[in-house]
Amino acid sequence: MLDFASWASHWWIPVLFIVIAGHLTNVCVTLFLHRMQTHRGVQFHALVAVPMRLWLWLSTGIITKEWVACHRKHHAFADREGDPHSPLLEGLRNIILKGALYYRQAIRQPGMVDKYGKGTPNDWLERTLLTPLNWLGIVVMLAVDLYLFGFFVGALVWGVQMLWIPFWAAGIVNGIGHALGYRNFDVKDESRNISPIAIWLGGEELHNNHHADPHSAKFGAKWYELDIGWVYIRLLQVFGLAKVKYAR
Repeated sequence: MLDFASWASHWWIPVLFIVIAGHLTNVCVTLFLHRMQTHRGVQFHALVAVPMRLWLWLSTGIITKEWVACHRKHHAFADREGDPHSPLLEGLRNIILKGALYYRQAIRQPGMVDKYGKGTPNDWLERTLLTPLNWLGIVVMLAVDLYLFGFFVGALVWGVQMLWIPFWAAGIVNGIGHALGYRNFDVKDESRNISPIAIWLGGEELHNNHHADPHSAKFGAKWYELDIGWVYIRLLQVFGLAKVKYAR
């Protein structure tokens, strides 16, 4: 049994926890929300999908239908009027610092979620817990962090977790990914590959590749591009826990 604040005994333990938990959140976003739910490039077994859904509930409070709707609209209007979060329209600084606010504005638009969020989970878990009580997950995460790290360090750890996706996904991927980097494909929008070694953000760094072929479950296009999300998918395939529907 872990004692109260036992994980705060050394400074590196909460730092390591944040890094591991943050990467896990990034992976759940790219694999479940993005590649499976939004673009249908891969299907995961319930033994994988349900834990990812629960972790997103705990670490982000994201409602799947809302996230999917916002991202599908982004592809429909990429870097044009109607794009929920384009740095060309709103400014790079605004997207990096306030990307989550643009996301909230988009999902509040009348009819937007129903129009672009079709086909997302509507099972018992979604209807009774993940959607109506999406706030409860992050409260549970707060309680866990406070118990593991104590009141002060635990609150800091939780705060970083809550800012993780608003900064890295809503800010960096949607901002930097449409402003700075290199392009393999001359697509109509301004998407860029942030880095050819796509590990930290689960593969989302290869943003131009993704915009060139959105339905592909594999984001890497060149031999030197490492999409860690695709590596995880291939590993899950070995155990029969993932089925690739389409990959470039």
